[in-house]
Amino acid sequence: MPSVLITGASQGSGKATALRFARQGYDVVLAARQADRLQTVAKDISALGRRAVAIPTDVGQLEQVTALVHHALEQLGAIDVLINNAGICLTGTMAQTSIDDWQQLMNTNFWGYVYTIQALLPHFLAQGRGTIVNVGSFGGKMPLPYMTAYCASKYAVTGLTETLRLELQPRGIHVAAVHPGVINSSFMERAMFRGQDDQETQSRQSQMQSALKGAWVSQPEDIANAIWEAVTKQRAEIIVGPVAIATEVYRLAPGLAQWMLSQSTR
Repeated sequence: MPSVLITGASQGSGKATALRFARQGYDVVLAARQADRLQTVAKDISALGRRAVAIPTDVGQLEQVTALVHHALEQLGAIDVLINNAGICLTGTMAQTSIDDWQQLMNTNFWGYVYTIQALLPHFLAQGRGTIVNVGSFGGKMPLPYMTAYCASKYAVTGLTETLRLELQPRGIHVAAVHPGVINSSFMERAMFRGQDDQETQSRQSQMQSALKGAWVSQPEDIANAIWEAVTKQRAEIIVGPVAIATEVYRLAPGLAQWMLSQSTR
């Protein structure tokens, strides 16, 4: 049976993706920090008749990721697909973002991807096949106001993905990027907000709450379907939902897009 390892699999788009693959006949390795939520998803997958291995993991910790991959291979024997989905968001200016904030963000959003790929790559190379899907963000394709640290982490994921694709394609390993916009899920639980005072911090949080009700929002199932398409149709990149329009405008007319974005920060 085919198998998939998914990080950030306890809720939101990670959970939706795990269920999507299970319905298609995949055994699933689930990784996230919250063990109780992982077990709930594992039970849902078992109810679908597929095997689920839940391994509590902080992807920002190299030792835990190494143990995750070792245990996954020990339990299932082989992994066919790796989906890097764990991520956190931070809204705030550069001046309001601490070094600790930067490190936390990069540890999860970037290093967590590097760690899983580095740990699983020898297995993919040995079997001569495999698929890696890195879930990024439209903030990895264009700048977003007050999200310098977040966009930096997601641009890093874009660069990692596109360069790794060149490296691994001749070895039979497909590398894909899926870039969602704002996701209507448990997003706010993992979001951090920084302001010069409590009022500004609350204002940024309220703006994000409003954005989650907008027409540009994607559902977790939209991301799950995009990931499935990236794997089964060997797509190199999918930008999910209406934000594809914004990223295309930025690609074609970056100066105009930068000006429009700058107006929103005044």
